[in-house]
Amino acid sequence: MSSIKVMDVKAEIISDNDKEAAALREEVRKNKVFFVNLMASPGAGKTTTLVRTINSLKSKYRIGVMEADVDSLVDAKTIEETGAKVVQLHTGGACHMDVAMTKSGLDLLDCKDLDLVFLENVGNLVCPAEFDVGANKRVMILSVPEGDDKALKYPLMFEVSDLLLVNKIDCLEVFDFNFDALKENVSKLNKNLEIIPVSSLTGEGFDKWIDWLDKEVDSFLKDARKDR
Repeated sequence: MSSIKVMDVKAEIISDNDKEAAALREEVRKNKVFFVNLMASPGAGKTTTLVRTINSLKSKYRIGVMEADVDSLVDAKTIEETGAKVVQLHTGGACHMDVAMTKSGLDLLDCKDLDLVFLENVGNLVCPAEFDVGANKRVMILSVPEGDDKALKYPLMFEVSDLLLVNKIDCLEVFDFNFDALKENVSKLNKNLEIIPVSSLTGEGFDKWIDWLDKEVDSFLKDARKDR
């Protein structure tokens, strides 16, 4: 029998990350900040969705955004134009944010004067799904041009998300996208995953998304204030 010792390094890393994420979630709650982890592929419309979302809610909530990218300031500059507080996080080549990186980002953002914070995670349907960053909710965006089969190819992202926004529905006539097939595939992975079709370009469907988010934030803040 071999005496070689084996450690599942990935399992250890994720386990440690999950413990730290739980602690960060509690810390953010004590600070009365509702934290959303927004995940999607590159080009799915994360930033455009955030801009329209911020403009819809900035009169009610103080909003901050952490923009996570391998490089550049492109998205951070776009968000800055909304008037929201924003910081740019460069991952140095990493394909996702983990809880330690997120905590550093929250410290840089300085959330004491904020009610609602978004992390626009690195564009990727694989790695961001594996790492809990301490958010209250995980929202993913799937764009129509990506196709309706992504739940089959990237199941974990759909399993861990709390809400699925199907973006770019203004392009439905151009692409072969089957909503029934998507719903069937998603239901096998996560029966509780609500699906909201939207167009971040035209605003179609956005009322339902804003209503969902507004209710979540409002309920959270009321509960957090009771914990004083």
